[in-house]
Amino acid sequence: MTPPAIRIVLADDERMVRTALRAILSAEPGLEVVGEAATGAEAVSVVRERRPDVVLMDVRMPEIDGIRATEQIVAGLPQPPRIVVVTTFENDSYVYDALRAGAAGFLLKRSDADTLVQAVRLVARTDSLLFPSAVRALAHRHAAPAAAPAPWVGRLTGRERDVLRHMAAGLTNAEIARRLEVGPATVKSHVAAVLAKTGARDRTQAVIAAYASGFLSTG
Repeated sequence: MTPPAIRIVLADDERMVRTALRAILSAEPGLEVVGEAATGAEAVSVVRERRPDVVLMDVRMPEIDGIRATEQIVAGLPQPPRIVVVTTFENDSYVYDALRAGAAGFLLKRSDADTLVQAVRLVARTDSLLFPSAVRALAHRHAAPAAAPAPWVGRLTGRERDVLRHMAAGLTNAEIARRLEVGPATVKSHVAAVLAKTGARDRTQAVIAAYASGFLSTG
């Protein structure tokens, strides 16, 4: 049975950028662009109306920026879409703030078509971290040094610590299960425990919290 198409909303204040993204994504099987927005406020409205699976969100937009729009989408929907922020600068502090706000990852505007399509499919259909080395680099540049370990660090079991490290490396649940020689259901349970203890909505926020707390090194 063919899986349903991945539904996508494009949010960027430049019409030419939206047009180019639509052309690339619409040409791919299993991808469907269901809406566009030219401002952050419009992005929130369109997402609430169209309920996409993935949002490509420009960081800097009129009315409200991509960070605030991400916060509102994540907080306002029981099952929010996966949000990928799109930026010109890889080490932009706005991108790090967007990840902390709930974005699942980021893409550079200069990324080629194959990278764009791969990123959309990855965040929509898998449980791995998008571009883990880039997330680590962002944390290295922008995360404030922790004055003391976060309380949740001491509550992690040894196996949960292993799982969090593998999550940060971008491994899927299946890959972690093979690495740790346990069943996928066991890994899924450990991931759920990590998310609960870190207070994170998803893997990206858990990994960001791990870097910010000093549990994971950015060096």
